[in-house]
Amino acid sequence: MTAQEAIAYIENYTWSTTRLGLDRTRRLLQALGDPQKRLKFIHVAGSNGKGSTCAMLDSVLRAAGYRVGLYTSPYLQDFCERMQVNGQNIDGSDLARITEQVRAFADGMEDHPSQFELVTAIAMQYFMEQRCDIVVLEVGMGGALDSTNVIDCPEAAVITNIGLEHTEYLGNTLAEIARTKGGIVKPGCTAVCYDSVPDVMDTLRAVCLEQGASFRVSRAEDLQEHSHSLEGQLFSWKGRDYRLPLLGQHQLRNAGTALETLSALREKGWDIPESAVAEGLRRVTWPARFEVLDRNPLFILDGGHNPQCADALAANLREYLPGQKLCVLLGVLRDKDYRQMLRSVAPFASQVICVTPDSPRALPAAELAEEVRSLGLEASVCDRIRDGVRQSLETLESVLAFGSLYLAGHVRTLFPQEKKRLQRQMALQRRDSLPPEKRAADSAAVCRAVLSSGLYRNAGTIFLFRAFGSEVDLSAVADQAERDGKTVLYPVCTDRTRMLAVKSGGAWKADFCGILSPAPDQSSAVEAKDIDLVLCPCSAFDGEGRRLGMGRGYYDRFLPQCLNAAKVLVAFEAQRLERVFTEGRDIPMDAAVTEAGLVLFPAETNCAKKG
Repeated sequence: MTAQEAIAYIENYTWSTTRLGLDRTRRLLQALGDPQKRLKFIHVAGSNGKGSTCAMLDSVLRAAGYRVGLYTSPYLQDFCERMQVNGQNIDGSDLARITEQVRAFADGMEDHPSQFELVTAIAMQYFMEQRCDIVVLEVGMGGALDSTNVIDCPEAAVITNIGLEHTEYLGNTLAEIARTKGGIVKPGCTAVCYDSVPDVMDTLRAVCLEQGASFRVSRAEDLQEHSHSLEGQLFSWKGRDYRLPLLGQHQLRNAGTALETLSALREKGWDIPESAVAEGLRRVTWPARFEVLDRNPLFILDGGHNPQCADALAANLREYLPGQKLCVLLGVLRDKDYRQMLRSVAPFASQVICVTPDSPRALPAAELAEEVRSLGLEASVCDRIRDGVRQSLETLESVLAFGSLYLAGHVRTLFPQEKKRLQRQMALQRRDSLPPEKRAADSAAVCRAVLSSGLYRNAGTIFLFRAFGSEVDLSAVADQAERDGKTVLYPVCTDRTRMLAVKSGGAWKADFCGILSPAPDQSSAVEAKDIDLVLCPCSAFDGEGRRLGMGRGYYDRFLPQCLNAAKVLVAFEAQRLERVFTEGRDIPMDAAVTEAGLVLFPAETNCAKKG
């Protein structure tokens, strides 16, 4: 079984409302040897904020030196996100192996376990195998009958903010829902609760009294905000100062709940230094919760999916972006109160781009657009989420993507691709619009800047490109380097993934991209580690050494092999953008050369070593 086969098997068993209960999960775990009984847990339930609270607890406990399992749902971009140990997703091979083990028991059960029950069993087995010191365990839905509730008494039962949700399953009032979620409280445990309305608090107190559990409340008066910006928040809790990168007042309340939980753990003997608390909160990440994906222009992603989330989002927009209108990229599920969600966000929208989330429960974009127009807002419809992301970026306005975690995961995957595509398009249009005579003059200026630099003088082997289309023409550099006795190498793409550095034997031919390159059969390859200077083309760049390639990634795969080379991007000033969007795999440059001259970037670069 492969990882993909494992995921397909799991997702074949959808959740059913007629199958609530713990019996299937218990029988499945018993067949596995009850791995959950060899683990300690923090069990977290709630309508909103439980994922963020789990992320904070996980981050702090890891900073304290513990081996921490984290179980959350749903996932955003990768199924394996649901089971993490010390911040790393479960490996696909482990997922496949354990799924096969679980399947052997599950397929023999008369009442087959559901998708969530299968995943819960897989997670328990994985965390046991990984010898986790503690597992931060997020409830899927509700509490009492959620399959995660098969565990024995947890170290802490945490209940975050409660709102009206899944009323057909959990109850019709806040008190009924609170009692269902309070089902994770077990005799003798410590319950930590987010301070809420009287109906909720009275119900949770009663549950704790019935179970003989201690009751702790994270109170708003213990929190004090000092400052906030899109970079994060500074706050104090019970007189101690902390920094939190997650944004919004509701995240401070979640932080208070996490801090109260950590206090409860300390009382049980867990060693959690104050330095670990501060470090864990400072480094916590929880994507798609008022997450700033870019600032130029602003692009905010929020996976909020119910009215409470929408209210928190509206509060954040008022606080962080007062008076500002945004282009809203919106997709919702039909079974959510999307009309109320839309009313909360509508005052901040300049226009709305409607898409259909990838879920059978999704509201079609065309129907959503009609709802938007009924509020007097301009609405457009995109058939694909990718088209919606692209259209929102092309407005050049600040953007808010919102409405469903199913939407958020796709947006988070597609955004870097579409942002880069747009930046390439903008910069290449500027480059291609330069008159031929200006391109020739500017290319000559670029060559003079290269040839007069210490980078060129100190290089014995130079890797450069032959101009294609309207790129900078470096032929003057190549000619002078040959006269100076230097070795001049050119790129050859042998297939769609691999680039070689070769010394031309004199013959040239067009490769499959149409670029003129040395003929491989008449050229000799040189090891990348022997290159001293790389002159690298780009589609766009900025003033801090960030570079966008042409999209195929040949240079980004090749450059890490150039261990001893100064890496210098070459472009026209017309290709300079205020800030280029890059990801972790994009290779930063040591310097840039344009017709304006040579610019060196930060000191710990090959440039500093190469002169």
